[in-house]
Amino acid sequence: MIRPPSSLALAAPTGALRGFGRPDATDMSAPDDKPDELAGTEQPFVSHLIELRDRLVRAAIAVAVCFGALALWPGPAGLYDLLAAPLVANLPQGATLIATNVISPFIVPLKITLLAAFLLALPVVLYQAWAFVAPGLYSHEKKLVMPLVISSTVLFFIGVAFCYFFVFGRCSSSSRASRRRASPPRRTSRPT
Repeated sequence: MIRPPSSLALAAPTGALRGFGRPDATDMSAPDDKPDELAGTEQPFVSHLIELRDRLVRAAIAVAVCFGALALWPGPAGLYDLLAAPLVANLPQGATLIATNVISPFIVPLKITLLAAFLLALPVVLYQAWAFVAPGLYSHEKKLVMPLVISSTVLFFIGVAFCYFFVFGRCSSSSRASRRRASPPRRTSRPT
């Protein structure tokens, strides 16, 4: 007679075959593990969105304050002149920069001022990003972030300086040299 499986008796102690020699699936932590340092710090999704909104507003306020300060001194025209100085220095004698759109003499200096304000407020913007992300990181991860943020900020400003002092001048001088080497335009004969 065949017995149903429920009446079978196993010689192995209870739990020994569960996981084939591994600890019980419900007991995932070894006795020497430290407790999770982020345990109990979970927040609902809406509170994350509220904190993100607050951080973005603070970063936008910092950019707006820097924009206001730059609009007063040196002003959008002063920043435009500073940015265009390497290009103007390599223009042919008597040539000037021209506007290619009706509104560009007004918009371009404002865009330059806004970008300069963002660069000036970059430490505050990065801090706000860091303050939003930091509560979700472990302490060993937090130790790696500050060298990364500092080095990336320094390298970013080195790249900006490289473009301003080297690339702008080289590009405009090479384009001027290529214009000199170009042959004069050919005249086409008109059909009669």
